[in-house]
Amino acid sequence: MEDEIVLHFDPTLSINPDGKHVRDGLSTVLRTGDNLWLSCDERTHIERLKLMPDGTFGEHFSFNVRDYLSLPGEGEIDIEGMGADNNYLWIIGSHSLKRKKPRQHDSFPDQAKRLSKVKADPNRYLLARIPMVQDQETGDYTLFRECPDPANPGHMLRAAQLNGDEKGNLLTEALQHDEHIASFLPIPGKDNGFDIEGIAVGGNTLYVGLRGPVLRGWAIVLELETEEEAEGILKLKQLTKQRPYKKHFLQLRGKGIRELRVFKNDIYVLAGPTMDLDGVIAVYRWRNAVGVTEETLVHNHELERLCEVPHGFGEESGKDKAEGLAIFDEQRLLVVFDSPRDARKKETDSVVADLVKVLPQ
Repeated sequence: MEDEIVLHFDPTLSINPDGKHVRDGLSTVLRTGDNLWLSCDERTHIERLKLMPDGTFGEHFSFNVRDYLSLPGEGEIDIEGMGADNNYLWIIGSHSLKRKKPRQHDSFPDQAKRLSKVKADPNRYLLARIPMVQDQETGDYTLFRECPDPANPGHMLRAAQLNGDEKGNLLTEALQHDEHIASFLPIPGKDNGFDIEGIAVGGNTLYVGLRGPVLRGWAIVLELETEEEAEGILKLKQLTKQRPYKKHFLQLRGKGIRELRVFKNDIYVLAGPTMDLDGVIAVYRWRNAVGVTEETLVHNHELERLCEVPHGFGEESGKDKAEGLAIFDEQRLLVVFDSPRDARKKETDSVVADLVKVLPQ
């Protein structure tokens, strides 16, 4: 571990309706200039922090996704990934089902009944872009529902989302016929069911990482491209003769994908357990992944295993679940954690993220 960075949040912006602090549920992180973008998986907000003179990040600002997009439901989005390119911020929900947790104080029949209940949250089926433009005076990147494109005068940037409803979208509709994935769609994410937990953007290409399913040790990356079907509505381009997506299989020896990041022509992969358990979480580099024209199977020896990152175990089981990965600079990655250990929460509204040094390009 190379270093640590403290992230400071504004207490007036950080508590969700259930009383959970944003720092306790960080699910993704992205850096653009001096800004860090983060999201808590139990909110409908995107958080922006700014690099401060002392090397920490602060000046917390919160954007409500409802101000930019139309959400079909009232609950959380379960944002699990963000990426940026071409003056757009892309966000993606988990697209997963969830199983209720038993409550220890309940009777056995009540606990067993809860464990049998599976439900969908409509807002989880979200794949969307929001215009993101840098303010030349402050240096901060800001979100807009619609704004002129600074790189293309006369062209407007508009927020848009993949066509869908409270039961799914065009992606889940297409996956209903997939020979590898279809049978996992009715299974909750934490049961090795279908579960998106990362998105990386390279030009017009979206790389979507699946935490599950993992198939005999192989994790899956979906490659997508979108185009505007109508104002505010996106559709998927047909990328193969059979499907509006490509599939890439990564042999991560049983680990699912927690986050993806494009850097130059490579993709960094944060990988960890697919199910709800403690286990090794590691960072890999998938070299020359950007621009690959064919679907691929990437064997384990073809992936560079760069390092492991901390995870909870023993008395701290279930804590320090690394879920967010950002390109911090040319040689370092930033990792943020869901359910951080108490030692990371040094102040009332702050949390410590890890900087990991990786091998030179």
